[in-house]
Amino acid sequence: MDRWAQIEFFVQVAELGSLSRAAEKLDMSNAAGSRMLLALEERLGARLVERTTRRLWLTEAGQDFHRRCAAMLGEMAEAEAAVLENVVQPAGVLRVTSSVSFAMMHIAPALAEFHRRHPKLTVQIVAANRYPDFIEAGIDVAIRTREVEGDSGITVRRLAVTRRVIAASPGYLAECGVPEQPEDLARHRLLVYNLAKDPNVLHLRRGDESRDVRIDSLLDSNEGQVICAAGLAGLGLVIQPLYIVYEDIVAGRLVPVLTDWQLPPLNINLAYQSRRLQPAKIRVFNDFLVERFERLGLEAKWASLMEPAA
Repeated sequence: MDRWAQIEFFVQVAELGSLSRAAEKLDMSNAAGSRMLLALEERLGARLVERTTRRLWLTEAGQDFHRRCAAMLGEMAEAEAAVLENVVQPAGVLRVTSSVSFAMMHIAPALAEFHRRHPKLTVQIVAANRYPDFIEAGIDVAIRTREVEGDSGITVRRLAVTRRVIAASPGYLAECGVPEQPEDLARHRLLVYNLAKDPNVLHLRRGDESRDVRIDSLLDSNEGQVICAAGLAGLGLVIQPLYIVYEDIVAGRLVPVLTDWQLPPLNINLAYQSRRLQPAKIRVFNDFLVERFERLGLEAKWASLMEPAA
């Protein structure tokens, strides 16, 4: 039995935490996978994996062997990728995940230009407002919008910084008035994105002054487009990042309020698995998106929109 195949199967079992999922990924039967793992353990004279009907875990010897084998297989994959990248265009399927709003507003409109540059690449967008696990979902690049990016084991590349704003339709403000101080929010109808950090507390800052304002929502949703649609219809005040509401504000469909107070900024990052040599498809997509944001001047536009009038 091929030693490399045994090692590759063992590494997949260790990283996926499942013999059956490892077998499926390598296109073999569960029985063949079990025989391969058993042959590897017999050849090494050591138990690498303990398993019951409900769970699987590595022995101490298995943990050490996985660490060494994963590094070795990574080196081999990177060596092959480095050679192939010099002779072929990026090809295959690129799996990208982002929030629904970001995918609609900033990825989908860019794909025609990206396809013209890289016609052999197929893009699959996984639009989700919660970030899936890289390994389980087979994700190549995740666009993440967070105050702080704290994941380990991934590489993070900055794409832009954006602010969140509080805004409402002109009709709502005519009906309910314009809040002048953070405390005024208590008498307003608020539309809240419930996956935000502390969705029911607004951490506001003005110079050296800060306020933590607890809010109650008339509507909360895990999708920013739902909140924006309700806000545009006059239901209440939306709390959304400028990368979503910029065009509505410029067009006058939404009017920012409490503009002298700032919510914590959000970092828009490209996140991908840490590798010394990146597959060409990941590199060209990341470079393309960064170049597009810079060319369109999106971060500067978002920042200038909220600057105080001279």
